[in-house]
Amino acid sequence: PLRIESFDISNIQGLFNVGSMIVFEKGRPNNKHYRRFRIKSFEGANDYESMKEIIGRRFYHGIQEREELKAQDKSWELGKFSIFPDLIMVDGGLGQVNAVQPVLDEMGIHIPVCGMVKDDKHRTRGLVYKGEEIAIPINTNAFRLITNMQDEAHRFAINYHRSLRTKNTVKSALDDIPGVGPARRKALLKHFGSLKRIKSASVEELSQVEGMNSKVAETVYNFFKS
Repeated sequence: PLRIESFDISNIQGLFNVGSMIVFEKGRPNNKHYRRFRIKSFEGANDYESMKEIIGRRFYHGIQEREELKAQDKSWELGKFSIFPDLIMVDGGLGQVNAVQPVLDEMGIHIPVCGMVKDDKHRTRGLVYKGEEIAIPINTNAFRLITNMQDEAHRFAINYHRSLRTKNTVKSALDDIPGVGPARRKALLKHFGSLKRIKSASVEELSQVEGMNSKVAETVYNFFKS
């Protein structure tokens, strides 16, 4: 297949549920087409429902974009989701495949779906296709390609998950400071770039931030110093 899309889910005890979509074309990653998703339809850890949601959203957006581009007499290549893959690969086994197949069927999308199965040590073992597991010899290019895609989808999902956790930690810390509302939080983060730099800033440096004054700057300074 010329274009393969691989999907993975990441969460820690159901928190910051996210999904990733990575794209390989001609056996190589095309990170311009990578997409990430924040799970919206439910809370908690459920990989099957998460996979159903991101697959549904990905192809729903694709169908919409195709209709819009067609109406404008434009190429499908101009959309973010309008280029469809020749093969879909989801991280997991038969359960994940069975979860997403009805979603695709309902939208009238007929693209082969494989599940990327891992062994007890979380390493690639083979593929599930049409209800059967296919063993892939470990010393083949096919095995290396599947492993690379699986690792890349996992890496992309984990990085997105980590960034959300970091943003939430920063927001929580700044939420507790009197006089620092959403606008000042945003200005502080934009000016300093990280919570660590805000913590180490002087009163004078804090007061130079847009929307801040000397009184609030002193409050922020004392909050972190205490």
